[in-house]
Amino acid sequence: MAEITAALVKDLREKSGAGMMDCKKALQENGGDVEASIDWLRTKGLSKAAKKSDRAAAEGLVAGKLSDDGKTGVLIELNAETDFVSKNDKFQDAARDCALVALDIDGDVEAIAAAKTAKGEVVSDVITNLIATIGENMRLRRSARLSVAQGAVALYLHNAQGDGVGRLGVLVALEGAGDQAVLKDVGRRIALHVAGTPTPPLALTEADLDPAAVEKEKKFLTDQALESGKPIGVVEKMIEGRIRKWQEEVVLLKQPFVMNPDLTIEQLIADTAKETGSPVTVKGFVRFALGEGVEKKVDDFAAEVASMTGQA
Repeated sequence: MAEITAALVKDLREKSGAGMMDCKKALQENGGDVEASIDWLRTKGLSKAAKKSDRAAAEGLVAGKLSDDGKTGVLIELNAETDFVSKNDKFQDAARDCALVALDIDGDVEAIAAAKTAKGEVVSDVITNLIATIGENMRLRRSARLSVAQGAVALYLHNAQGDGVGRLGVLVALEGAGDQAVLKDVGRRIALHVAGTPTPPLALTEADLDPAAVEKEKKFLTDQALESGKPIGVVEKMIEGRIRKWQEEVVLLKQPFVMNPDLTIEQLIADTAKETGSPVTVKGFVRFALGEGVEKKVDDFAAEVASMTGQA
């Protein structure tokens, strides 16, 4: 019998799209013969996933989880093709399992996919088996993890589809030595702000803004100002003011707090520090909106029907 090496398992996995453990078992059952193993997987219904891997998956769920001590929080996004799947109990369980695994892994999707759930199943195999069972392409798209040495991490899930899962998730990490319950409450209110503000924040501070995003905004504002016919010197001064205003709109600490627009988030943090008698810092925030940035295929239903009936 041929030795079942990691390279052989990897080769079969790439060819079949089946889970790692399923590939290993197939090779064991077929003496290491890859082609026979592919047929074996097909008869078991486990290679169907490969046929679906190029289909757009922009629906699904965002799942969140906090550690027992409240000092670590995670978000993951598990995608599927249709909104219907997000209501499936097994899919929701898989999303929650991914979030639980992510608590011990620092935001690395590949590491999460290779890790085992509390039930002893490899995460990537769980997803592959779901693809074969439900019949839709799925993928663990992204994850994030925030942690503080002292303080609290708050979690908010909007448009909840079940316990610990929703369509939009936010984490906010507040660092401080004050009352953890107070910090958690303030963190949750900031998380609500991040979820609900009309202009979702792009960064915590001006220094954290992506330079490419700043340059893109500068170009847009410059082109807009030049159309007015003003001299370049005047335009440059206009841009300085406008870019500062834009930064205030997209930087979390500078935004007016949605629950009290007379306060900025920065001022809310300062007030919290006074209340707890200890410095408070927003260490970070994460906002996952389901499917954001995923190119969604728009099908032409009429054309599809025409092609099926030979009328195209």
